[in-house]
Amino acid sequence: MTAQAVATSRSPRVSNPPAESGAPAACAAGRPWPLGATLEAGGVNFAVYASSAERVELCLFAEGGEREERRVILPGHTDDIWHGFVPGLRAGQRYGLRVHGPYEPLHGWRCNPYKLLLDPYAKALDRPLRGAAWQYGYPLGQDKRDLHMDTRDNAAYAAKCVIVDSRFDWGKDRPPGTPMEDSVFYEVHVRGFSKQLPDLPEEVRGTFLGLASEPAVAHLKALGITAVQLLPVHAFNDERRLVELGLANYWGYNSIGFFAPDPRYLSKGQPDEFRTMVKALHGAGIEVILDVVYNHSCEGNHLGPTLAFKGLDNRSYYRLTDDYRHYVDYTGTGNTLNTSHPAMLRLCMDSLRYWVQEMHVDGFRFDLAPALARNASGGFDHRGPFLSAVAQDPVLKHVKMIAEPWDLGENGYQVGGFPIGWSEWNGQYRDRVRDYWRGEEGSLGDFAAALCGSADIYGHSRRPPRASINLITVHDGFTLQDLVSYNEKHNEANAEDNRDGESHNRSWNCGVEGPTGDPEILAFRERQKRNFLTTLFASRGVPLLLGGDEMGRTQGGNNNAYCQDNPVSWFDWSKARRSDPLIAFTSDVIRLRRELPVLRRNAWLTGRPDEAGRRDIGWYSVWGLEMTGEEWTNPAVRCVAAVLDCRYAHPEEEPGCSVLLVFNATGDEATFTLPQVPGHEEEWALRIYTGEGHFEEAAARRYAPGAKLEMLPHSMALLTQKPRE
Repeated sequence: MTAQAVATSRSPRVSNPPAESGAPAACAAGRPWPLGATLEAGGVNFAVYASSAERVELCLFAEGGEREERRVILPGHTDDIWHGFVPGLRAGQRYGLRVHGPYEPLHGWRCNPYKLLLDPYAKALDRPLRGAAWQYGYPLGQDKRDLHMDTRDNAAYAAKCVIVDSRFDWGKDRPPGTPMEDSVFYEVHVRGFSKQLPDLPEEVRGTFLGLASEPAVAHLKALGITAVQLLPVHAFNDERRLVELGLANYWGYNSIGFFAPDPRYLSKGQPDEFRTMVKALHGAGIEVILDVVYNHSCEGNHLGPTLAFKGLDNRSYYRLTDDYRHYVDYTGTGNTLNTSHPAMLRLCMDSLRYWVQEMHVDGFRFDLAPALARNASGGFDHRGPFLSAVAQDPVLKHVKMIAEPWDLGENGYQVGGFPIGWSEWNGQYRDRVRDYWRGEEGSLGDFAAALCGSADIYGHSRRPPRASINLITVHDGFTLQDLVSYNEKHNEANAEDNRDGESHNRSWNCGVEGPTGDPEILAFRERQKRNFLTTLFASRGVPLLLGGDEMGRTQGGNNNAYCQDNPVSWFDWSKARRSDPLIAFTSDVIRLRRELPVLRRNAWLTGRPDEAGRRDIGWYSVWGLEMTGEEWTNPAVRCVAAVLDCRYAHPEEEPGCSVLLVFNATGDEATFTLPQVPGHEEEWALRIYTGEGHFEEAAARRYAPGAKLEMLPHSMALLTQKPRE
């Protein structure tokens, strides 16, 4: 269809909805950059991308946000950007947008001037978004559904954008700059972490200030965390279905405001509270990583709400199917944002730079990252617009970039597929480690590869071990406590008849489903938790700890608690005080990793001997002999030992100690003969035995090469040795 044919097929123009007050404010043309609302001397410049618009109106609201005081037509129009300068406006002013243009869903246009829209570049919102009928651009319950435009004005109920003053006293704040290979990530939900944290004022619990509080930072420091990875903090919407069920989109993977911190996490509604949190964490040497959701928005499919992108420029911001009415869905949420389009790509890049430059964050974890990395035809593309833009950006090259390397589209599983400079959540590491510790036959080889950094996944693309973000549990799935307590998911509280969430969890309840008073099973579960934690922090790559795993946090078997904004998801700090042994063990293992450079070295292990017969890694059987090919391929073999030679450390590092790792993932006790390895004639000091716990150097038991080490079923040991020069 030609442009002229499209124009003549448009619906009749909608008259301007009546303003709620008198004459519009004077407005100069202003300029088309930067996009959004920019506070300047004497007023505010507004600039909005809306290529399908015929007119864009700026609506200014009174302090409470319900009453529309003035309406201003943006007079400037440059390269599909509508802009204007309104004198006299100050920080704190509430505003929204109305876009006049075609409402023709069959052609991909959904402009509706009766619906107040959010500015995609807004730096703050005046209230949380909660799904309701007023959010929809069509009348609910009608036969024509989205094909008919709703002409009821929703401004009184809609969330408003807020103009902010970007000035903030950062003092001497500097990014900690922790090398990726030395990092320890802690995935945490802002609200869940501090909602029940004792000794905090009620108003800061569950907020950025709660995470910045002295007891919160002290806990993170004591653990040895170098970076918190925050579940989404961009402004998001609670789906109408969840609201009607009395639930909420707790995780926040339903974004709409890519520059605005969600108001739920602001104790006093001030975006500077986010900056205060970053400053406090940086002061403790802790980086801040944001989980960002640029792959889709909360506007859903063709029957979803209209909050911003749909009403501004639906055909530019979203990937549409050939019929234009429907949306390409690589994400499972109903839509996919179109990062191949210059407007959406620019918004993503502007947002990322904003959070680095203005909010001082240290990196990003990209939800469903392949959806961002698809080209105009929908294929995953190393040289596609998004990955190319990131690769050349002078700001983003200094921060950590982490991909969740899968989406629901064709060829969407891209573990190992991202380019140099990117790290990835390694789902294969999770599966391999879980399979090994639950005693799966044939799991040994994959487990060994995971322990060494997953060279089989990342080595071919010339990426080092730091490309692998090693994870065993994350927000999406069982907690560590539930991983060893449940064979099946128990998601009934989500009101989806237990159909939601992953059904194949590679979990093992150790003999009883759920809570038990059996002391043997409880002891076994504690040992399994120590096995997982020790494996995680002894593996090459970058460890990610799910927040709360250090204190045995449980969700009662719910492996998809995305809608549980309640004690199911919140940290139980009273239980934490009863879980001191596990907290202490976790911090001890993290500290030991920090003390042992051989565990953190960012280089691939080869196993090849040098002229003295020494190897960077050697693998040994329960008999203390080198593993044979037959043993590696025998599906019943689940006992192995590995020696990591510290003399292969980075030349600028102190070599520290060599490490001997001993694993028994069988259901029987095992007696290991410690291997006799060239260059390792000294005694080995037992530092961790998961059958008991961690041992300080002074309290370590000593074993000579060739000595016997008794191991309980499903247990592991870590021993250290300072070899002779």
